[in-house]
Amino acid sequence: MSEQAENQTLNNDSHNHEHELEASAIVISETHEVFNQPPHLEDFNTFEQDQPLVDALHHAGGDWGVEAVTRIGDLLGRAEWIERGFQANENKPEFHSHDRYGHRIDRVDFHPAYHDLMALAIEHNIHAAPWNTPQKGAHAVRLAMNYLYNQNEAGSACPLTMTFACVPAIQKTPSVAKQWLPKILSREYDPSFQPIDKKRGATIGMAMTEKQGGTDVRANTSYAYPMGDKEGAGAEYEIVGHKWFCSAPMCDAFLTLAQTESGLSCFLLPRWRPDGSRNEFYIQRLKDKMGNRSNASSEVEFRGAFAWMLGDEGRGVPTIIEMVALTRYDCMIGSTSLMRQAVAQVTHHIAHREVMGKRLIEQPLMQNVAADLCLEVEGALAMTMRLATALDTPEDEQEQNLVRLTTAVGKYWICKRATHHIGESQECLGGIGYVEESIMSRLYREAPVNSIWEGSGNVQCLDVLRAVGKAPEVLDTFIAELEKASSRQAEYDASLAALKSQLSDFENFQFRARSIVEHMARQMQACQLILMGNELIYNAFCRARLGEQRGLSFGNLPADIDCRAIIERARPKLD
Repeated sequence: MSEQAENQTLNNDSHNHEHELEASAIVISETHEVFNQPPHLEDFNTFEQDQPLVDALHHAGGDWGVEAVTRIGDLLGRAEWIERGFQANENKPEFHSHDRYGHRIDRVDFHPAYHDLMALAIEHNIHAAPWNTPQKGAHAVRLAMNYLYNQNEAGSACPLTMTFACVPAIQKTPSVAKQWLPKILSREYDPSFQPIDKKRGATIGMAMTEKQGGTDVRANTSYAYPMGDKEGAGAEYEIVGHKWFCSAPMCDAFLTLAQTESGLSCFLLPRWRPDGSRNEFYIQRLKDKMGNRSNASSEVEFRGAFAWMLGDEGRGVPTIIEMVALTRYDCMIGSTSLMRQAVAQVTHHIAHREVMGKRLIEQPLMQNVAADLCLEVEGALAMTMRLATALDTPEDEQEQNLVRLTTAVGKYWICKRATHHIGESQECLGGIGYVEESIMSRLYREAPVNSIWEGSGNVQCLDVLRAVGKAPEVLDTFIAELEKASSRQAEYDASLAALKSQLSDFENFQFRARSIVEHMARQMQACQLILMGNELIYNAFCRARLGEQRGLSFGNLPADIDCRAIIERARPKLD
């Protein structure tokens, strides 16, 4: 062989060897096929695939709103809207105290996904449905839409809740309501930072607590000074002080509390003064929170900030109390929706994941746990929906008595259960539920905020005792509601008798408050499920939550309960 031919042979051998190495690298890099994983839970109608919600809305008289709820359920189930929820949380709000030239601007910037979500919610009337369409079932329809929305993105639901809840307080002062309510009730989202008369719509925030007081707002030291001869409702004041928590600081105005000569009073404080100048409202910093990341919570100072008084001077708490009640009610919606999202993820996962040759949904112990998680959502939704129907009749004294007590009871129990529930749900998914690509970690971080915001668990329990002590008729109404469901389920009747006995024993009443309120909550949830009429659900709930076999953790259901039927009722189907 000539030297040239030999060199060519060597070159060919080298070239072939390189190809062999490349082929080998391809084989090595693809070590396995991905299988035994569920498909992405997306591109489905979140309303139509939630049978408990469909049933609850029908029971509450909201059939007229099904089309609107279906429409937003279709959007929120799409991959692009689910992704916006992730984007809004991965890109937290940014605070800018000054512009590049050194001017104070006090501006918070949000990711575009946050604005898209806010625009979607306001377009669909989540912030104002009962006020814009006051009719039977209006609160129920709004609950359903808000419930679906919170499952995608709970942080932006905070300013929506405050905008919804502010209306009764603002209505108490007609001169302020005339200017502000048309913008608050508008279905156009306008995030621009400019005076209210130049905007298409407005959102409202809250600035209540101070460092030294927290929930005890009567300890507030912020002080309001009248700007002219006129004082009282509708008059102009300047406020000097601070707020330890101000929710959604880019809102157009805030309900706040400050002292006057007559005591704690309520005010509406706008970001811009009537003359078009920026108000003396200064953001100190944004809170770095464990969850609720898309929502900007801040510390602020009022350095002679302009505000209008709402309601009578010295009557700040009574003026704002209805807003507080509505925000607590929305906490119930929010926590129930977080649990619903967790259940959707769990039931979807176990329907597709196989372990030891059998799908998880077919395995008895997993059925026990998953069905128990589903029952928790059923009870929470039924109780919250009952409040929606009561809110639809503000003129009915008995219904408002029920709202007064059940809001505190439900806010305590549902919001507290969410953290435990979502923790258990994460475990059902295993490691994939613990990583940030999953929505479960976001749900778990989000869950505690509703237990803390608008009064922690102890505050709610003390509020129940205070309501019962101040107006015993509210307890009579509560018991009368529970008696509507008597004589239909054995564990329910025995538990109701035990609750009445517990409530009649006033020894160490405050010390026992949590035990009492928890019993009231489980009883009311069971009551509403019985009245809704699904025997499978109410019988399982009563035996699991009221019977002797009641366990402290999820997955302790009686052996003869049809767990698979409960799971399938809750499971979203993609096919």
